[in-house]
Amino acid sequence: MPIRIAIVEDNDKIRDGLEVLLNGSPEFSCVATYGTAEEALKYLPAKKPDVVLMDIGLPRMSGIECVEKLKQILPEIQVMMLTVYEDDDRVFKSLVAGATGYVLKNTMPAQLFEAIRDLHNGGSPMSNVIGRKVVQAFQQMGSSSKDLENLSERENEILSYVAKGYRDKEVADKFFISPDTVRKHLRNIYQKLHVRSRTEAVLKFLQK
Repeated sequence: MPIRIAIVEDNDKIRDGLEVLLNGSPEFSCVATYGTAEEALKYLPAKKPDVVLMDIGLPRMSGIECVEKLKQILPEIQVMMLTVYEDDDRVFKSLVAGATGYVLKNTMPAQLFEAIRDLHNGGSPMSNVIGRKVVQAFQQMGSSSKDLENLSERENEILSYVAKGYRDKEVADKFFISPDTVRKHLRNIYQKLHVRSRTEAVLKFLQK
């Protein structure tokens, strides 16, 4: 089954270009496009996409607000922000609001496809600059170690490699298991840590 994608972008040219690009690959299916956050919040949930590509600078309600509201309606949905600037502070705020990655608007098609696959498979495509900002913010908030105590030895080991930036396949090679098994462990970790994404799990681990 192709990965179902919805696009929220106010620039008609960019929105239409992304739709054509995604539908031109058998791996992806663009199930809906919206020009405003308000329109997306009204109609997107019924489409049940796997991934949402979300512009940050939308008219009226921002993409950041839209992410926060969408995650309340569809907690499992994966959102990737579309931005012009790699180290824009709004990207950081989007990730804190519930997005799990971002791509630059001038990203080449092959890299965009890879980022979407990564996000869909449990990854969080982002730069080190943004990653550090998120870590620092959550470190300041403080955390409880009780959830971490519920992790098994293997789950702790896997999470430690994920925190170092290892991808699923690289973690799998370390433990001589399949990437699918790694993803199953990650899903269990998310449940035990009461988090929704790879990024949040790593942040909790780093505060240990």
